[in-house]
Amino acid sequence: MRFSSGRALRDQPAHAVTFFGMSGVGKTTLAGLLQKHDWFQYSVDYRIGTRYMGEHIVDNFKREAMKVPFLRQLLRSDSIYIRSNISFENLSPLSTYLGKPGNEAQGGIPFAEYKRRQAQHRQAEIRALLDVPEFIERATDIYGYAHFVCDSGGSLCEVVDPFDEHDAVLQCLSAHTMLVYIRGTASHTRMLVDRFQKHPKPMYYNPSFLDAKWAEYKVVRGIDADDQVDPDDFAVWGFEQLLAHRIPLYEAIAERYGYVIDMEAVPGVKTEDDLLALLARTIDTSVGGTAGRREERA
Repeated sequence: MRFSSGRALRDQPAHAVTFFGMSGVGKTTLAGLLQKHDWFQYSVDYRIGTRYMGEHIVDNFKREAMKVPFLRQLLRSDSIYIRSNISFENLSPLSTYLGKPGNEAQGGIPFAEYKRRQAQHRQAEIRALLDVPEFIERATDIYGYAHFVCDSGGSLCEVVDPFDEHDAVLQCLSAHTMLVYIRGTASHTRMLVDRFQKHPKPMYYNPSFLDAKWAEYKVVRGIDADDQVDPDDFAVWGFEQLLAHRIPLYEAIAERYGYVIDMEAVPGVKTEDDLLALLARTIDTSVGGTAGRREERA
């Protein structure tokens, strides 16, 4: 969704925005703020973890519970039930299910199983993103919300191809929402790496990128077998590789389909009007920059 001017955005009776970018840049902060100003908040990760991967997550809980004799008997007799308590604020059940590849004694899972779960996540994320138009309609029809905000996951750029003009997900999102990339800083990237080193967590990788980095990691570490990989060490090493891989993809999506705001601007957004004013200025700057580039080419 592109606009000829900031005023054109302001004049719309209903707004729909999708925020994307790295973890910690402010996507969920802005989405939560708008929710308090009567916008419908759609969390892609929550949709993935409930609608599309909920059964996988709970089945994994049950497999672990069945290893405990006391719980095994209770489960087999339907005396207890297990469920995921996933929420917008707590997505741990989803990330725990994805897991980390490597030595099982160190908390890892076999690489083949890891790739199977990654493929499940990929399909779930694509489907959750393609659900956006349906939820825009449901937000209005059922709940009476005029405005809609999509809080996308950091892996959006891994399930789309910004260089394919026919990419179904980007076509869908750009047709129904204003795509806004919240751009991080070099210091923020360093902070993410430092934080990740202390608390490595499961991540989603594009399958071809994952295969390449898995092979590269084993060469760098001098490892022959998959089950010799330290899951946390690969997670940290892979995370740094992933950040460098994702930033150009985010930039390409914004250049072709949306707009860019810097994460430093997020703390200054206290109200809905603050955000709309920021987006309007961003649109006007973008329109002016495009016109200037056209004049230079002419």
